[in-house]
Amino acid sequence: MTKEIQIGRSEVKTGKLGLGTNKVGGHNLFNDLQDSDGSQIIEEALKENISLLDTAFMYGLGRSEEIIGQVLRAHDRSKVVLATKAAQDPNDGLHLNNKPDFLKTSVDSALKRLKTDYIDIFYIHFPDEKTPKDEAVEALAEEKKAGKIRAIGVSNFSLTQIKEANKNHQIDIVEDNYSLVHRGAEKNLFPYLKEEGISFVPYFPLASGLLTGKYTINDQPKFKKFSTAEYEKIIHALDKVRNLAKEHDSTISQIILAWYIANPNIGVVIPGARKAEQVRSNAQALKINLSNQEFQQIDQLFREF
Repeated sequence: MTKEIQIGRSEVKTGKLGLGTNKVGGHNLFNDLQDSDGSQIIEEALKENISLLDTAFMYGLGRSEEIIGQVLRAHDRSKVVLATKAAQDPNDGLHLNNKPDFLKTSVDSALKRLKTDYIDIFYIHFPDEKTPKDEAVEALAEEKKAGKIRAIGVSNFSLTQIKEANKNHQIDIVEDNYSLVHRGAEKNLFPYLKEEGISFVPYFPLASGLLTGKYTINDQPKFKKFSTAEYEKIIHALDKVRNLAKEHDSTISQIILAWYIANPNIGVVIPGARKAEQVRSNAQALKINLSNQEFQQIDQLFREF
């Protein structure tokens, strides 16, 4: 399955499977990361025709962008979709800043770190408390007209904030927390996004590892946001997904990713990876064609979340 999708109303097109790169250079977020592993992760993604690379200033305070930029020097830039984000102000203790001047400066800084002359998708990573959201987006619209970015995104915005930001219908894509066990966006965001032609990208699609199937009924203390009863339901649901995975000669993670890929409400799914072999494994999800019955079966197993 190599279906390409368009990002909002922009001219950006990409495959349905991307790569989240918070473990590429994200030394401030994770322990024991090696830059060499980060480079190999990016190389492997490109080898597997995973074209969208999702990064952010906050991933290593620019280091993730720098690693990606170094790797891309040896590749055809036109075949890669670069998405990055900014909001944390390095000159103000990383406090959130959506002011137009800051966002424009952030675009220029990201271009230098990524060693490119355009960014395909630029997100406001988090909303600040004071900046009018439509003014922040207007600044990015000016960057788009200047050819520095090709699509405008917002991340971690509430529906009210998205509506304010999209007052002039300039948002192309929204990124937020969503998974089979965290489905609030289906009611809160999806109807508006569909109405406005805005693409959606879920982060934490594997729910911090819970949906990989590697945890057992005894691991509930590691996932305290779920009650004991909820956690048990998730584990039992994953047992049924495991049977489906066997039928497709795949892993639970691959089946779950295939569900997102097949989901018309999802633009691109961006699982992260700590090692290149995880990227290789995730890419196998593109070869899984879930029947409509299988898609609905998975959907119903996690419907109450």
